[in-house]
Amino acid sequence: MSDQTNSFLGTEEQPSYTPTSDEKTMAILSHILCLVAGIIPPLIIYLIKKDESKFVEAHAKEALNFMITVLIVCFVLFISVIGILLIWAVGIAVTVLVIIATIKASENKLYRYPVSFRFIK
Repeated sequence: MSDQTNSFLGTEEQPSYTPTSDEKTMAILSHILCLVAGIIPPLIIYLIKKDESKFVEAHAKEALNFMITVLIVCFVLFISVIGILLIWAVGIAVTVLVIIATIKASENKLYRYPVSFRFIK
């Protein structure tokens, strides 16, 4: 893996091989379906495809770690009175970052979210 590009919107890398169109589709779905169904789609994709494709595994794992992080942040914000007012900002940030991750997956690049705990390694 080479050509790593960093920014405050995340990190992108070129994979060691060119993924197939099916791999690219599964990677895209692992990100974009998070906006609709939260943590469930990347978990299912990760469990099904982790042994078949390193590209899909990397994207699904990254989406899963990000969604777990978002759940924890939202829970902490929800239990604090002032944090309830900030949940909308988290929603906007999540939407923007998921769209960026989806675009990077469609460009055959590996993407790492900028603020994400690595629960699954």
